[in-house]
Amino acid sequence: MENQTKLNGSELLLASLKKEKVELIFGYPGGAVLPLYDAMYDFDIPNVLTRHEQGAVHAAEGYARVTGKPGVVVVTSGPGATNAITGIADAMSDSLPLVVITGQVGTNGIGTDAFQEADILGITLPITKHNFQVRDIHDLQRIVHEAFHIASTGRPGPVVIDLPKDISQAMGDFMEQFEVNIPSYQPNTSASMLQIEKVMKQLKRAKKPLLLVGAGVSYANATEELRTFVDKYQIPVVETMMALGTVPSRHPLNLGMGGMHGTYAANMALSTCDYLINIGSRFADRLATSPKSFAPNAKIAHIDIDPAEIGKVIRTDIPVVADAKDALKKMLELDIPAGHYQEWLDECHERQVNHPLYYDETTDEIKPQKVVEIVGEITESNAYVVTDVGQHQMWVAQFYPFTFPRQLITSGGLGTMGYGIPAGIGAKFAHPNRQVVVFVGDGGFQMTNQEFAILNEHQLDIKFVLMNNHVLGMVHQWQEKFHGARYSSSEFHTQPDFMKLAEAYHVKGVRLSNPKTIEEDLKAAFALEGPVLIEVEIPADEHVLPMVAAGAPNHKMIGVK
Repeated sequence: MENQTKLNGSELLLASLKKEKVELIFGYPGGAVLPLYDAMYDFDIPNVLTRHEQGAVHAAEGYARVTGKPGVVVVTSGPGATNAITGIADAMSDSLPLVVITGQVGTNGIGTDAFQEADILGITLPITKHNFQVRDIHDLQRIVHEAFHIASTGRPGPVVIDLPKDISQAMGDFMEQFEVNIPSYQPNTSASMLQIEKVMKQLKRAKKPLLLVGAGVSYANATEELRTFVDKYQIPVVETMMALGTVPSRHPLNLGMGGMHGTYAANMALSTCDYLINIGSRFADRLATSPKSFAPNAKIAHIDIDPAEIGKVIRTDIPVVADAKDALKKMLELDIPAGHYQEWLDECHERQVNHPLYYDETTDEIKPQKVVEIVGEITESNAYVVTDVGQHQMWVAQFYPFTFPRQLITSGGLGTMGYGIPAGIGAKFAHPNRQVVVFVGDGGFQMTNQEFAILNEHQLDIKFVLMNNHVLGMVHQWQEKFHGARYSSSEFHTQPDFMKLAEAYHVKGVRLSNPKTIEEDLKAAFALEGPVLIEVEIPADEHVLPMVAAGAPNHKMIGVK
């Protein structure tokens, strides 16, 4: 079809998606996009029919997270578009490349409060990297090409294309080639050699250097360069949650995750280092819990592709606006001799040994931390690990042994409950031959469990570990610690039968409640073929520790061993 000269707008759009090497679409049809869905009959781009538009966007996020390629979404106008808002905002927070195509009423009806009209341009303006509305069929191909370019270059992010119905039916010429020419959008990826020299000269002076690694490293495909740099200079590393796996969790120089639920060793290193090199992290408030007292003794170098992030939260002594891969390559090329940091390394190692992550083992109840450790063993640390949001998310970050970049698929910046199930589905579509495990709480599960319908339909072999404590765990924990144990609206007094719910979706279900046999029971559940919902009963009073209270300095931790 795309070989024809004259195509309608829907055909032009799909032909343009093929030129962008789009493999599949996540979407939900409706009146304004019916011409587009009709044209899909003639194009080899499958559409994954989710059961809610929010699920479509989260699935596209999961796909984008593990591949680095833009996830593509198609939804209809009005409520279809507004249902996608949460996912778009989530992708913006976590810098994930998406192209979200929203249907719109015909151009003559825009602004008239027509049926299923919504001002999606205005609504998404603050939560997209850019948005377009196609008003002329001759602009359609250019807009699609620019949308993919914007979404995937510089700091990645979501782009919305709003497509009026009459444009999707208008006729236009198919153009083979388009040059990107956006004078106002010229992201800088090349690091200034002058600034890189400053970074490395300060490293030579430092006695207690520390690397802070954010998701920008994996987004730039700079893992190899980072690991080479770490091994060459023998500098300890702290990772943000979104960067877990960039350096293997069990690497001797990896101090673990920093921030609110980070390790004691990581947070103390952040508090006592004399030189901090931040590569690809935005100093989010869950990491820099008290900006005024963050890394108080340190000179700070901040390498980030987005100049808006440098100096926004934490003062920066050496700013470097660049792609992490280019910056690390140039840092290695300078070949400055490694310093002697043995005393500093010994200090960091001593904290790791004396104050590790821990939990009280017991045979009276199933400990969620133990569940995560067992799953790590079953999967040999090699699965794509997806979480929803809440306590289980932090236990996974703390206790799963991550080994490779992009391994953890989770909602970081927005903290979106309901993310886990559809994101896991998107990750599995991206890598059908890789193991995908989804951890989810009983609260988040009930927000998007309708997407279970996709599992049987597409025979997706995903294992779901549902940690059921009958409460909104993180809310419950904060209410106990900071609100006098007044559990306002955080306890589920009635719950669905999750096993019957799984059965209704033609998915195997296993309920585990025996702490004495939890290891063998989990192994048996993971050995089952096809998708499986594994419900694990855990105690409601189990807390995520250690913890830095909101606004407290990183070194003031609660629940340290």
